[in-house]
Amino acid sequence: MEDLNTRTDVPSKKKIFYDICPDLREYLLKYDRETKLPVQYSDLLRFNLKTPLLDKDGNNTLWLTVYYDEAEMRELFPSLTQIYALLNTDGDTEVMEHLSVARIDYCTFGNSKPFRIRIINRLNDNYDHFYVKVADASRVYGLELEHILSPNRITYLTDDNTLIEEHIPGLPGDVFIDHYLEDIKFNQIRISKEFVKFNERCFVRLLGDMRSYNFVVDITPDIEGNQYRIRAIDFDQQSYEGKLKLYLPHFFKENIKLVNLGMQHMDKTTMRQYQEEERTLISNRVRSAHYRLNDLFNVMCKDEISPKDKVEQLGLELSLHFNIPIFKNCQTMGQIVYEFLNLVVGKRMNL
Repeated sequence: MEDLNTRTDVPSKKKIFYDICPDLREYLLKYDRETKLPVQYSDLLRFNLKTPLLDKDGNNTLWLTVYYDEAEMRELFPSLTQIYALLNTDGDTEVMEHLSVARIDYCTFGNSKPFRIRIINRLNDNYDHFYVKVADASRVYGLELEHILSPNRITYLTDDNTLIEEHIPGLPGDVFIDHYLEDIKFNQIRISKEFVKFNERCFVRLLGDMRSYNFVVDITPDIEGNQYRIRAIDFDQQSYEGKLKLYLPHFFKENIKLVNLGMQHMDKTTMRQYQEEERTLISNRVRSAHYRLNDLFNVMCKDEISPKDKVEQLGLELSLHFNIPIFKNCQTMGQIVYEFLNLVVGKRMNL
């Protein structure tokens, strides 16, 4: 990995939103992502009171808990539990009888201004969450590429300009870095390995802005030690930025402790081995999802999801990075991702 101290770039402060085009809508219909929802994003904006949401230590979480009048709640809350059923039980409404909305939170920090819905099971007080956001094409492409190319499956739904996303469980990356890195050496090596693989996954599919608060760490106890899986939770910066370094998580200062841990436990040969392992896994996923990827890139390669100057800049930087000219001839971000996957697979995918 390159020296983190050379980092001089930061993501755009305000990302442009791109509407879902008709061809992408057809793709979402074909793969059961598009459905008629009982609630739209705009319906949730009708709250009449908001209070800051604090964590257990009394710190501001940057979320606001919002409240609605009784008439709004009678209409809104049953519809939100119905959406939860659509996400988790394919719309089986029988499971809704013991579910209710416990809380609705709203975040104005970030591009998508999401609502987080807490659903509680009244039989055992167990709770779960899902998110309601404005549907941005960049984010939808990011969710699809995560679903197809990563080891993780993603559940989400769209309806017009509304996007529903499942909650991705795990420790927030910044919390994990601050409190869980001082572990036994065996676990530290596994953490470092996973960060290298995560770094490679983001780079290959051009998912940007993976600072520590934009991913979570899923920890699974194993026979000896723990297994770790880093999962992206923010897909706003899918193939949007023009600077190559913004697609490599190890360049962000927020992740420097993970980088230092990797340098402590791995040499360049080991890092290269893990990068190749991850590329092989991605290549296998490309082959197994060939038809779905073809359908996706038939849309994405024509769609505008980033300003022209950013497309030109990234194409040039990737051509210089790999010393091959093909990237600088790309006209869209979709074409750049497509050519990157061709490079990883080792042969051209025929669309």
